[in-house]
Amino acid sequence: MDLEIRHLKTLVGLKKNGSLVAAAEQLDLSQSALSHQLKVLEDYLGTPVLLRKTRPMRFTPAGQKLLELADKVLPLVKQTEQQLSRIKTGDSGSLRIGVECHSCFDWLMPTLDQYRRDWPDVELDLSTGFDLNPSESLLRANTDLIITSDIRKSDEVSYIPLFNYQLLLAVSKQHPLASEACIFAEDMYDDTLITYPVERERLDIFTRFLSPAGVEPSLVRHSQVNPMTLQLIASNRGVSALPCWALSKKVLQQYGIAALPLGEQGCWSTLYAAIRTEDKEQAYFIAFIKRAKQIIASHLEGIVSIEDQ
Repeated sequence: MDLEIRHLKTLVGLKKNGSLVAAAEQLDLSQSALSHQLKVLEDYLGTPVLLRKTRPMRFTPAGQKLLELADKVLPLVKQTEQQLSRIKTGDSGSLRIGVECHSCFDWLMPTLDQYRRDWPDVELDLSTGFDLNPSESLLRANTDLIITSDIRKSDEVSYIPLFNYQLLLAVSKQHPLASEACIFAEDMYDDTLITYPVERERLDIFTRFLSPAGVEPSLVRHSQVNPMTLQLIASNRGVSALPCWALSKKVLQQYGIAALPLGEQGCWSTLYAAIRTEDKEQAYFIAFIKRAKQIIASHLEGIVSIEDQ
């Protein structure tokens, strides 16, 4: 026999009610069943837990020690049972979010603020990195949701579109092409291109604009954060392809730069929330994506909203 939760509940019931009769009624046991349970417990411990001939009933030192344990353990058991119940109904869980693009913080932080108020029992965590592989990170359970425009097909990972956006080329107002209506790939032969430090295969400026035209910039340099990139552009030390929401009118005015479409039709992409396919029906995942779309629609300039799917 091992010490069990029911033994601790029995002792708490005895302490609360002061008698075997009242404790048995509360615990939904017969008096004989309760007495038998106590005897089995005392036989296991090799020492009494109650002084039965006293009025009121008193606990032995062994009984007191078990009551101290019950005071610590039973609230934790109850709390865990409640948490498990919320997880079962989709009201609680973990949502660890991975973000590749720092400019996503413009809409992500307000989303998290509101989501915390709506879903206080969901544990939130946020991490950033340019080397997030949705399939690997999600399936290894390092993250639960990744914000990305980089689709890597897998049956075990689902990509839920958040919104469509245009990629724009940010240039200094002193740049020779700053007043043009749009930029063609051939215009960039002599430029220094500033990009995030990721493989070219993951950058739309290469895969969808420069490489198909056989164009290679004169130099490629890396920057990890947008404010540094914008400062370099403003000082005419390079150009960069950035999402339209990162180049709002306020930003363009602040840094004294211009934003130009890539080609006559523009270069459009989609931002996704990548999650494990098995989590698609989880209520708190669905609620986060819905809330994100609402914030995005009200906070970002130039994007095209996507209806809930």
